[in-house]
Amino acid sequence: MNQTIEQQLELLQQTGNLRTIPADGANDTCVDFTSNDYLGIAARTDLQAEFLASLPANEMLMSSSASRLLSRHQCVYSQFEQALSDAYHGRKALIFNSGYHANTGMVSALATPGTMIIADKLVHASIIDGIKLASVPFERFRHNDMDHLSRLLEKAKLQGLRPMIVVESVYSMDGDKADIEKLIDLKCKHRDAMLYVDEAHGVGIEGPSGLGSVMSSPKNEHVDIIVGTLGKAYASMGAYAMMNDTLRQFAINKARSFIFSTALPPINIAWSNFIFEKALEMDNERSHLKKLARMLCNGLAKMNIRTPESHIQGIPAGNPFRAVEMSQKLKSLGFDVLPIRTPTVPPGTDRLRVSLSASLTENDINLFLKALSTTL
Repeated sequence: MNQTIEQQLELLQQTGNLRTIPADGANDTCVDFTSNDYLGIAARTDLQAEFLASLPANEMLMSSSASRLLSRHQCVYSQFEQALSDAYHGRKALIFNSGYHANTGMVSALATPGTMIIADKLVHASIIDGIKLASVPFERFRHNDMDHLSRLLEKAKLQGLRPMIVVESVYSMDGDKADIEKLIDLKCKHRDAMLYVDEAHGVGIEGPSGLGSVMSSPKNEHVDIIVGTLGKAYASMGAYAMMNDTLRQFAINKARSFIFSTALPPINIAWSNFIFEKALEMDNERSHLKKLARMLCNGLAKMNIRTPESHIQGIPAGNPFRAVEMSQKLKSLGFDVLPIRTPTVPPGTDRLRVSLSASLTENDINLFLKALSTTL
């Protein structure tokens, strides 16, 4: 067994796909273009101090010590879920330990017998793992190809299966966006269909008050499940799923990642609630981030690199060795941009993934573009 594992590690090394955990503080002097801290909240000591000062003395537990179904202390979770429900116009919220837990748990639970899952080709690995756990028929449509999706929906109908459409609102590797309006139209055309939208990279940034792309739609009530993460723009940990009361009760009883996981610490949930409420008012940060995204997109276009005008933009490298080489060169110039390689992306599409934060400045973007021009 050890020999087999060593051979696999050697193969990863030879193909340029061996990963290591960066040393602590290794990139402290670099401008960070890798973080998912989209609103620039994570390093804000003023918010941390305000939150800690607001805590009731000796009342906030550091551990839940049990799953939600067993814990004696539910108040802080219920308060946050109510805040989420209020923001999402009455949808019911259920908190998960991570986006991975939310997707594996929700997708596998909702795919009851008679379901066909139809997922975008580029959905996150957590969704793919949820599909595998579901053990129902599934299809994957070409990325953002609504015609292909429509044909697969007709296929499900002919087979007497109930379709469950699964997409992301903002895709994590290229930053391009799903067409929520067309997805809703297709869902409504197939009345027994369910529409599931993972907003991991949309919440905090897109839509009214940063509630995500779905909430921008006047027909958002037709989206059955909205999943939002707390570990990216909201600078915390965990995730939430928004749905109607019936689906929430079903998830509590069927989502194994919820049932069998010790709940996040109450102090973590209190912080998430605090930041969520703050982020609803951060329109200035969202506007600044969109301006930075536009600057980067225009600058890359001058280098013949076409990217969406998004807080996530990909710079193609072509192979893993080149991606690592470009990353190391940029690091030597003061910019931390990590290479993205197989299996995160398909072979031959290796890239640098630029992830923008509202804590960056316009000068940071200009200097980065200048540095990048020397690496291409």
